[in-house]
Amino acid sequence: MNCNKKDLLLYAVTDRHWLGEKTLYEQVEAALKGGVTFLQLREKELSKEAFLEEAKEIKKLCNAYRVPLIINDDVELAVNIDADGVHVGQNDMEVKEARKKLGPDKIIGVSARTVEQALKAKEQGADYLGVGAAFVTGTKTDAVEVGPKRIREVCEAVDIPVVAIGGITKENMKELAGTKIAGVALVSAIFAQDDIEAGTKELRKRIEAIVEA
Repeated sequence: MNCNKKDLLLYAVTDRHWLGEKTLYEQVEAALKGGVTFLQLREKELSKEAFLEEAKEIKKLCNAYRVPLIINDDVELAVNIDADGVHVGQNDMEVKEARKKLGPDKIIGVSARTVEQALKAKEQGADYLGVGAAFVTGTKTDAVEVGPKRIREVCEAVDIPVVAIGGITKENMKELAGTKIAGVALVSAIFAQDDIEAGTKELRKRIEAIVEA
């Protein structure tokens, strides 16, 4: 499965920090109803068993909405549930290693901050890149802001799709116009909303205007 650029338009990354009284399943379904086009399941604190059960349920949900599901970091889990792929960071498993385990038809996304990292990931076989932090972000306290200019440089250096991630809100998203991104990856901008479905619809409209611009 090659990564379809259009699928990356509105890319949601889960974070149970924002659950409140809802379950993750309910939040993800609301985001999918609102127009999310790609979903990354990210869990840093669940046990292996709980993560596996959750991933199976979210996979069924994504299948129902025909939205690709990828797993953050955990290649074994992605293989186990037949997810559409994985996303790995600079300090996680090398792309070539992940590809051996996943096979040729799965999507592999890689985080990058520099043109050099982007070129290396592309050379190793990454299907898309997540470049950030686009802006200062509260989700990852160790993330360094790269800004729209760097994101554009990465987009121009590689011929695989790039999504901007990190600190992106409905207010600052317009600053990414003209960077040539395929889409944006959002965490709190989606999942911290009181009405996830309605808020996601608005985000979808805004990113459509930027990617077409």
